[in-house]
Amino acid sequence: MMQGSYLKWTAGCLLSLLCLPGIAVSAGQKRPERQTVPLTAGELYTLYADKTWTWDTGGGRFIGDGRRMVAWVNDKGMQSLAEGSWSVDDNGQFCMRGLWSNKAGSARASTCFGHRKVGATIYQRRQPAGHWYVFKHARPRSGDEFNKLVASDTVSKKASDLKQVLMAEK
Repeated sequence: MMQGSYLKWTAGCLLSLLCLPGIAVSAGQKRPERQTVPLTAGELYTLYADKTWTWDTGGGRFIGDGRRMVAWVNDKGMQSLAEGSWSVDDNGQFCMRGLWSNKAGSARASTCFGHRKVGATIYQRRQPAGHWYVFKHARPRSGDEFNKLVASDTVSKKASDLKQVLMAEK
């Protein structure tokens, strides 16, 4: 596989697979038939701003000031980092866009998630056609994906350290 193709594949996998939450519900679960309402940009900002979304292989940090995003993953020994931005809108959409870099090179990638609610229960799905699942129950449960949004920054230093290594190798 050519280096550019590998990098595009790697970046695509990182954002399409690693950013997907570990869903504890069945893959075919859909949002309830009752009326759902999209989360507002303000609600989404409150959920994600100055939080780290922890993933099995790393995480993404969503900095409120300037809506900057930094992510770091270590997938089977291949470390990658992303620097970019995140956005929210009044249609319940949260998007992260960034330049993913690793030893093989760099590639741009974008991933968006839709959010809707019924009362205090929030549903999420990967856009455009992922399956809806409960992101946060009205009475939060230990398995809610929402619990993986933490205040501590567990990725910025790792991403910065990797960036220095990658720059030194150029």
